[in-house]
Amino acid sequence: MTEQRTRRSFLAGSATALALGLAGCTGGNGTETENGGDGTETGGGNGTETGSGDSPADSMTIFHAGSLAPPFSAVEPQFEEEYGVDVTREAKGSVASTQKITQLGRTASVLGVSDFRLIRDRIVPDYGSWYAIFTTNAMSIQYREDSPGADEISKDNWWEILSRDDVTVGHADPAVDPGGYRAVMTQQLGKEEFDGERLYDESTYQQLRENSTVPTGTETKLKGQLKSGGLDYAFYYQSISSTADMPYIDLQPEVDLSKATSEYANHYAKAEVETDSGTFTGAPIAYGVTVPDVAEAPDLGAQWVRYFATEPGREALRNKGLQPVDPVVVPASSEDAVPDRVMEVASAQESLGPLEL
Repeated sequence: MTEQRTRRSFLAGSATALALGLAGCTGGNGTETENGGDGTETGGGNGTETGSGDSPADSMTIFHAGSLAPPFSAVEPQFEEEYGVDVTREAKGSVASTQKITQLGRTASVLGVSDFRLIRDRIVPDYGSWYAIFTTNAMSIQYREDSPGADEISKDNWWEILSRDDVTVGHADPAVDPGGYRAVMTQQLGKEEFDGERLYDESTYQQLRENSTVPTGTETKLKGQLKSGGLDYAFYYQSISSTADMPYIDLQPEVDLSKATSEYANHYAKAEVETDSGTFTGAPIAYGVTVPDVAEAPDLGAQWVRYFATEPGREALRNKGLQPVDPVVVPASSEDAVPDRVMEVASAQESLGPLEL
């Protein structure tokens, strides 16, 4: 029986107890497209930042992950009106968003990524001095109502459907997109034992990988490929699947990278994806945001971060299928560098769950 879902609350447990794995990441290259967004998404303004921390600014630029486009777009008009600023957003995958600063020499007042480790390992300390963990997500599978096996697929048999010979499974490029390497991790974890059981064997995993493809072309979106029939199934972030107009299924917590306990974090760490841009290790999903040191409007950047640490920012995250971390968490080691207006609504911690930040 087809399991069709609508947006709902997910990711149970206390967000402030989020357990995050520590994986090494090296700089990647190229332009990425993350689930839910590609290309450049612009808000108001012309993209030229003015001002500094000591003077008013009437525009600001935000680089962010594609999966953050829905909540960021939702709050943009109200933020612009409240602070008298034109906001320009550029939605790319998280690695490409980071590279705009580290490799292309561009400036932005905010950098938001779907894997906080990209800020921790690539921005700090040369291009930034702090970050906040502000929301979480999970992996899911989306499909069409007429996808092969759509009338059979469920949470309990998705690997059987996706490993059939006539099925094509899509995901983003693991080398440049956290949504891509997390899709591969989800597949890897299904063959790993958890509490003495596993979802499937090595041969099923190999068939899943054979059926998996990364759509080419910088303008390609997984959702578009699904709708056109180019793909039968796609691994998406749950925030995207739950707010789209196609059916989807939730995945088991042992593979969806959503659980923030020591037991699950240790299990997720069994997954490892080697790419041209580094080796990534499995960990619970956690999004990070920062005001880079190169920001031309750092006060506005800090205000944007604060906005998502309070209402209505948290409401926008929930409405778009994400689960806000309340309060947002900053590493205790960088507490002195966090802007006062952010620190007022943040919690400084040495670790999240069992692992150090």
